[in-house]
Amino acid sequence: MVGLKRSGTLRVAGAVFFMAALVTARRASPELDPGAVARAIDAAVFSRVNSIAGYTVTEHYAVFRGKDETHSVADRTVKTTYRRETGKSYEIVSEGGSALVRRMGLDPILEREKEINLPANVEQSWITSANYAMSLKPGTQQLDGRDCLVLAIIPKRKAPNLIVGNLWVDAKDYTIVRLEGTASKAPSVFAGETHMLRQYASIDGFAMATHARAESSTFLYGRTVVKIDYSDYNIERRPGR
Repeated sequence: MVGLKRSGTLRVAGAVFFMAALVTARRASPELDPGAVARAIDAAVFSRVNSIAGYTVTEHYAVFRGKDETHSVADRTVKTTYRRETGKSYEIVSEGGSALVRRMGLDPILEREKEINLPANVEQSWITSANYAMSLKPGTQQLDGRDCLVLAIIPKRKAPNLIVGNLWVDAKDYTIVRLEGTASKAPSVFAGETHMLRQYASIDGFAMATHARAESSTFLYGRTVVKIDYSDYNIERRPGR
């Protein structure tokens, strides 16, 4: 019973923190306080994390080589299941093209995603001020019909899943709209610099990835592009959220 009361108190406190962060950031308009904006982004991320118990999504991966981004050399569609208490698991729905490219290119991506999303690891990849130094850029930009604030971000440590680049957040609720830049660390000694892009949309009130793109070029493999499209989300909220 005490545990339940404490859990409820934490949820209320989290909601209060989220609203307070939004109000503080907006009060500073038109000269927004960068620190308040960073806190509002943190609050939006925490609100999402604390509200979602799990979800399923269909992910389509396509690998392109050289200058051709029309005809994939390998592809795979998976049904991804995320559970807050266990992380991610995958069920292959279909696949085609080069088995070698799937094994060397797509298998490692899915394995890294599994590792990143383990409960003990996932917090280290959140786009928050704990993981990134954030610098607010002047003005706003429109993306997908949404007014966005733009921040330059630099990770506080190097990792393949942490990006040096730019972050776009909704100017109203500070949820993530777009992330673009260069991986701060190569995933392997054979990989070159990787440029990454991820786009988000509001689905059931949560910022969820809809498209991702990664491009790298190496002496061994040449130019390689991986595109990921996300569809058919089914989101489960935590009780009381």
